[in-house]
Amino acid sequence: MKYSIERGKRFYRLKKFEQAIKEFENTGIEPSEDLELAYYLGLALTQLQRYDEALVFLEQVVSLRNDFLHVAQCRMILGFIYSETGRYQLAEFEYRKTLSGGVRSCQVYGSLGHIYYQMRRVDDSVDVLKKALSIDPDYPSALNSLGYIYAEEEINKLKAIELCKKAVTIRPRNPSYLDSLGWAHFKNGRIQEARSYLRKALDILPGNKQIAQHLKIVLDSV
Repeated sequence: MKYSIERGKRFYRLKKFEQAIKEFENTGIEPSEDLELAYYLGLALTQLQRYDEALVFLEQVVSLRNDFLHVAQCRMILGFIYSETGRYQLAEFEYRKTLSGGVRSCQVYGSLGHIYYQMRRVDDSVDVLKKALSIDPDYPSALNSLGYIYAEEEINKLKAIELCKKAVTIRPRNPSYLDSLGWAHFKNGRIQEARSYLRKALDILPGNKQIAQHLKIVLDSV
């Protein structure tokens, strides 16, 4: 039985998630009786975006396991799943529990910033994104998110360009970062620069609705 779990873990590390799940499910062990098994099942199902199934196993780990690091990681994944499925209050709960457990993570603060903005809690979003950057000033996700909010909400349009440009410097092929930088330029009236970055973003991620909408607004403004 143990060999099958170990083989499943090897499949997981090789990103062969369907095979990993098959191995785990054929062990004959109840995941509630082996929390390592529950943990890896939750991870593999998350990778396949089978979120509702993943939640069952990740919640088992959080409820029954005493290993702080595994529990914290599971809470972060739970927060991600709840955020991806629009359950923002549940996502906030998981991220806040992670922070209250002693984890000081730019990733957690950055994720909180995203969900707060989705909930239209703009001030809270800005606050936690600044905390993320106080931990890692070069964390590109937080740089991009804060820059986009500064531009979109017209809080500090020039600072928005600075933040988004730094994110693009770190991750020059990230279409979301290029989109934010283009949008920040547009909000500052820099139409040529806006068009350039938005077209680069759409070339990398063709068909993306937000990028296409931003580019249409920019082109229509001319």
